[in-house]
Amino acid sequence: MIIWGKTDTGIVRQQNQDAMFFERLSEDTYLAVVCDGMGGAAAGNIASELAISVFVGSIREALQEDDPLMSDVLRRACVETNSAVIDRANHNADYAGMGTTLVAALVQGETVHVANVGDSRAYYVSETGISRITRDHSLVEDLVARGELTEEEARNHPQRNLITRALGAEDSIEVDVYTYALEQGSYILLCSDGLSNMLSGQEILFEIIHGGESADCCERLVHLACSRGAPDNITVVLLKKGGMA
Repeated sequence: MIIWGKTDTGIVRQQNQDAMFFERLSEDTYLAVVCDGMGGAAAGNIASELAISVFVGSIREALQEDDPLMSDVLRRACVETNSAVIDRANHNADYAGMGTTLVAALVQGETVHVANVGDSRAYYVSETGISRITRDHSLVEDLVARGELTEEEARNHPQRNLITRALGAEDSIEVDVYTYALEQGSYILLCSDGLSNMLSGQEILFEIIHGGESADCCERLVHLACSRGAPDNITVVLLKKGGMA
């Protein structure tokens, strides 16, 4: 497994409130996380950085257990992270109302477990195509599901940033967890909505499979989003199963 990542403030924002993490945790276990913070200039980056710290710590601790169930590990980590963000906000008036999205990929051997809360995304990519693993927890995603918007209309909708779930928003949190088998040479891409609002799935597919070296792909994706105005922060993490960089 090879992992690359890139985060950028974008063209419009003054501060990067996204955060990311990726690391090999053991011989056959890898973890990657992307968070997109919210809550104003004083709090968005605090929420995303705190979320990364607590979530990763929870995963590390859980992996010390004997044969843990990965779906439970991810859900428990999100619950602990949610509580930590709420607690920090409750103890500092400047952080009131802060929250963050989270999408994570936990790879063990030939399997990837993906968790998400909010509208940061995970995609599965191979030479046969691209599929979105996660479902956005957002107003426009609900409208797409009901057939009231197309995917293209959702990307340009004025209320596309209204999310229906976030870590730090409520005392209880619902977490979506997905499990995929990884084929040799396949990819998992995690990103904040700063990328997915700028690029279609087919454009992402092209850059990963045909755009050039895998090691440069995150840079190319961020550059392409910036070339289109990038009104939001952009974060991309790309995992490749085997093969050359």
